[in-house]
Amino acid sequence: MTLDQALAFGILAVTVGLFVWGRIAYELVAMLALVAGVAVGIVPAAKAFEGFSDDVVVIVAGALLVSAAVARSGAVETLMRPLLRHLRTPATQVPALAGAVMLSSVVTKNIGALAIFMPVALQLGRRTGTPASALLMPMAFASLIGGLVTMIGTSPNIIVSRVREEITGQPFSMFDYTPVGAAIALAGLVFLAFGWRLLPRGARAGTAGLEDAIAIEAYTIEARVPPGSPMVGRTVAELEALGEGRATVATVIRERFRRYPPTPDWQIREGDVLLLEGDPETLEGMLARAGLRLAGERGAGPQEAAEGEIAVVEGVVTADSPLVGVTPAAFRLRERHGISLLAVSRSGRRVTQRLATLRLDRGDVLILKGAEARLPEALGALRILPLTERDVVLGRSRRSWVPLIVLGIAMLLLVFHVVPVAVAFFGAAVLLLLLRSLTMREAYEAIEWPVLILLGALIPVSEAIQTTGGTDLIAGWLSGAVAGLPSMGALAVIMVAAMAVTPFLNNAATVLMMGPIAASLAQRLGLSPDAFLMAVAVGAACDFLTPIGHQCNTLVMGPGGYRFGDYWRLGLPLSVIVLAVGVPMIALVWPMGR
Repeated sequence: MTLDQALAFGILAVTVGLFVWGRIAYELVAMLALVAGVAVGIVPAAKAFEGFSDDVVVIVAGALLVSAAVARSGAVETLMRPLLRHLRTPATQVPALAGAVMLSSVVTKNIGALAIFMPVALQLGRRTGTPASALLMPMAFASLIGGLVTMIGTSPNIIVSRVREEITGQPFSMFDYTPVGAAIALAGLVFLAFGWRLLPRGARAGTAGLEDAIAIEAYTIEARVPPGSPMVGRTVAELEALGEGRATVATVIRERFRRYPPTPDWQIREGDVLLLEGDPETLEGMLARAGLRLAGERGAGPQEAAEGEIAVVEGVVTADSPLVGVTPAAFRLRERHGISLLAVSRSGRRVTQRLATLRLDRGDVLILKGAEARLPEALGALRILPLTERDVVLGRSRRSWVPLIVLGIAMLLLVFHVVPVAVAFFGAAVLLLLLRSLTMREAYEAIEWPVLILLGALIPVSEAIQTTGGTDLIAGWLSGAVAGLPSMGALAVIMVAAMAVTPFLNNAATVLMMGPIAASLAQRLGLSPDAFLMAVAVGAACDFLTPIGHQCNTLVMGPGGYRFGDYWRLGLPLSVIVLAVGVPMIALVWPMGR
């Protein structure tokens, strides 16, 4: 072992140790590793920051933006609503969501499938009290094993097919992977349905913040029944059913000023004004499904349009606010400050009158909407304390099929190899921003910046293992290790080696490095290379032990509130299952004798 190799392995070992220790922020550890690599000379200074332009960083950022746009649209939730209403506990949620992601990964890239269903999982978790940590990692792992079933499901399968063509002159076909991949996927799904209990489910899981610290009573909103609403002629009970028990109709206002406490069989008429109570997310969904119009949410005027993007903020009325004891109508909120009142939450008291005529009090929590450029000044003048950590859906969600259509087009371009993965996700993100499915501010909020820093800083360090000849050293050790083993044992060693290397290289680099090694080893042992190439494909695609080996694992790290050491809890037993099922299945489907 040369000095450069020893330094590269040493820095990598210290980095992993700090990750497992967990006392220093992961992105800071990654930056320290990069600085150390440059300092000792194994990472050239001119290439130190190339990791930030790597395709993996672009893919993760693009997938986060697309996922946020899909979440705002509510499209996948609409499609899955008949199923979601029956998913009340993690025991039913995990297998259903993991199964949906797995099936989608069979026909699309696994990171695309995960990006589609992540918003659904997060929304479902918030509604039912299930921690995000119980849902997201099983979904990420399901996307990886689902991608094993066809050639297009994951990058290692595509690259292994190319390696086989270079060696034998004949590539693997689309469904050559199916028998082995389907067996592993089925066994993995059965394990994930129960194995999620191994994951942490404390307060830290899911990045608890101010939103969890502040217990806010149900909001009251004012909604009008416009012409053409599907709720015209329907009952209050039918409208409340759209909220799945999490929202109620508090008051019906008819003939401009008559207020009625409705009964479940009260019939809704066109022009009725309804006071609805519930959490912002549920109320937003009810408005969209019932075709109701939120009072106070009118189109932006010429001045607002000229001032740019519209924003929604949640804030508390302080004791010295000029709004205390005054109604929004009398204060002329919209005319004087350019903001609209969308909802009110008043602890311990039910709101039974129209919001414009409600006398506000200190401690009231308001949801306000207006031009983003004017909101800070308006909140300061009104002495309203903004709750900046809370992401308010009400008044911001854009119910549309556009994000799902854009993502579908991106997936089709990938299936037919029109563009690379990074270009597909980057292009999809740009198009969604252009179509205003996301505002620029929402886009910046959707990016998990610590995750991107982690990836960008570690990529040059991991490449140093290869440039210093460390991978050749590993190949030599591997050849010696399998020399005296039976064919099944050699196959298992190859798969384990691919699993072990993938966390420190990306899976594409693992296949490019391990594929020729595996084929050469098979020929030296007098065996067919097909089985060994399949073992490399499976091992490279199944990195379940770290958040940095595959984009899907990285994508869920921030939203799930995971630490580096959490991955092995679920990943280690799943890796053993992949080995136990994959090795004999490969030997059965791809006989190793010539």
